[in-house]
Amino acid sequence: MSYLLPTLSQKKEVDTIIKDTIDKVLVLRFGRAADAVCLQLDDILARTTLQLSKFATVALVDIDSEDVQVYVKYFDVTLIPSTVFFFNAHHMKMDSGTADHSKWVGAFHEKQDFINVVEAIFRGAMKGKLIVNCPLPPERIPKYQLLYKDV
Repeated sequence: MSYLLPTLSQKKEVDTIIKDTIDKVLVLRFGRAADAVCLQLDDILARTTLQLSKFATVALVDIDSEDVQVYVKYFDVTLIPSTVFFFNAHHMKMDSGTADHSKWVGAFHEKQDFINVVEAIFRGAMKGKLIVNCPLPPERIPKYQLLYKDV
């Protein structure tokens, strides 16, 4: 389903979409088009794009592209898929009970889970917040271990 969503492979494209998306949540999925979990997430993203079109924009970022490695390193995308949220060019964070608030790691279980997360980020952003609480119950949040290099 990744062919239904815009795929960004250059830093300039990512910069432009972050800067030009106004009064909407920008959802950037970092990953690979050939990965099974990324395809599962892409299916959910593609099926919800029309429902979220009034307050969200979704785009995919190919992490294998040399030009976007700046963002891959900045957001510490080591596990894929990683989903990063923006609102009016501000990076939106979400407290989901994991150690990393800067991104969502893994796929969503259901379409409604993704809709609830984007809606919570939009409502928080409209109130001026840069970090919001995750609306999902803990059993629906993917668990993973963070490994720190050179610590």
